[in-house]
Amino acid sequence: MKKLPIGIQTFQNLIQENYCYVDKTPFIKLLADKGKYYFLSRPRRFGKSLFMSTLKSAFSGQKELFEGLYLYDNWDWTTQWPVVHISFGAGYARSVDDLRVAFEEILYDHQKLHDIQFGKKSLKGRFSELIEILAKRHGQNVVVLIDEYDKPILDNIENPETAAAVRDELKNLYSVIKDSDPYIKFVFITGVSKFSKVSLFSGLNNLNDITLVKRYSDICGYTQTELQTVFADRLDGIDLAEMRKWYNGYNWLGKEVYNPFDVLLYLDSGEFRNYWFETGTPGFLVELLRTGRYYIPGIQHLTAGEEIMGSFDVDHINAETLLFQTGYLTIEDLEQVGAFRRYRLRYPNLEVRASLNNAILTTLVEDRLAKTQNQSDALNALMADDMERLRHVIQRFFASIPHQWYRKNQIARYEGYYASIVYCYFAALGLDVRPEETTNHGLIDLVIRFQGRIYVIEFKVVELTGKGNALQQIKDKGYAEKYPGESITRIGVEFSSKERNIVRFEWEKGA
Repeated sequence: MKKLPIGIQTFQNLIQENYCYVDKTPFIKLLADKGKYYFLSRPRRFGKSLFMSTLKSAFSGQKELFEGLYLYDNWDWTTQWPVVHISFGAGYARSVDDLRVAFEEILYDHQKLHDIQFGKKSLKGRFSELIEILAKRHGQNVVVLIDEYDKPILDNIENPETAAAVRDELKNLYSVIKDSDPYIKFVFITGVSKFSKVSLFSGLNNLNDITLVKRYSDICGYTQTELQTVFADRLDGIDLAEMRKWYNGYNWLGKEVYNPFDVLLYLDSGEFRNYWFETGTPGFLVELLRTGRYYIPGIQHLTAGEEIMGSFDVDHINAETLLFQTGYLTIEDLEQVGAFRRYRLRYPNLEVRASLNNAILTTLVEDRLAKTQNQSDALNALMADDMERLRHVIQRFFASIPHQWYRKNQIARYEGYYASIVYCYFAALGLDVRPEETTNHGLIDLVIRFQGRIYVIEFKVVELTGKGNALQQIKDKGYAEKYPGESITRIGVEFSSKERNIVRFEWEKGA
């Protein structure tokens, strides 16, 4: 049985040390045949660095590593191209000086490897010189691979001034690529986020962004077929449907894929956990959602145009773009009418939906131990179908939110705020929670499906609508009619922005 490649990002090590490998080499042939300059955005821990290492081995002519893989019989192994491999994945650049030091070390490593003596002093000058010298020495143009091109900017995303300065320094360095075109064979650039060409790749107008090109959708990540083929000897006793619910679901307009990091750690431990989410807490993103007064249930089904799906810059960051590019949302489908393209986004899977909502909840409370206890009590209340107990749990949760948080957020006056809190509560538990469910008579605020029961919930703020209207609306509009033959509990939840808590919680069971 081959080993699981947990944390392995070097193709040569993976092959020589007998690790499992999902063959992505057909994409290398496709890329090399069709173009010269490429850009790919994918979330962190998604296999970008391993793909870059595979590209490096292919262009360097390491044929022996590809035995048994697609590329072995479908590549020109008679030619070897010199490769400049730049990665910003390691460490943190907290300033422009840190970035310069990091790039200085990258150039030094190439200088030492190729026994080059630089004549120019500036970083930009030596980068340009490196490409030219290698091309002339080898008689072949150079392959330039830049991995995690945007990490120095993302390291400073919470400090816009520093991020902008780092961006400008990177722009200066990346300008070498355009100027070195006569000496370049192939360029592949990867990152998490897509910053605008104007800000980072000025003049490189022929950079082909394959992020949302259907035929490259599974260039990173594991398809269902790949999972069940490459890891077949490890799937005995595995609940594939549950595994798919937890870790599959990422989509870039093509085949759905699993997050490789989650798959490998799950197959190793046999335990369903939030492996990917735990490797990087999205503190900046959660704060952006909170301060931007986003209607949290609406995140589950966002609609976005090209302006949201496309690039952004440190001077203007919106949460929708960041949610998609960092992997907390993925594409459900695309609709094009004339020149207008409309994307529908969703959470990719259970891990992301539960973890992100739990992270949002955590920002709202001071006592995290109490939050966890409240969540456990809420789950127990649903398991017992005990609505009185559920009422006390939700009241207790709202009472735990610091008063100063209310003073800073005017949205606390409106029902969307209260609905967001309750939604996060149940979504963080990993339950089947559906906001704004459509019926013939309107939108249901929240529907929870749990253990064969359906909870239909309506929210109201008494200062806006008066008391006694939430449960009545469910009955008047016949919301439960959407679920014939099901076990239904109708719940009306009424809040007071003055009391900062529930002032009325009514329920009615029955078909």
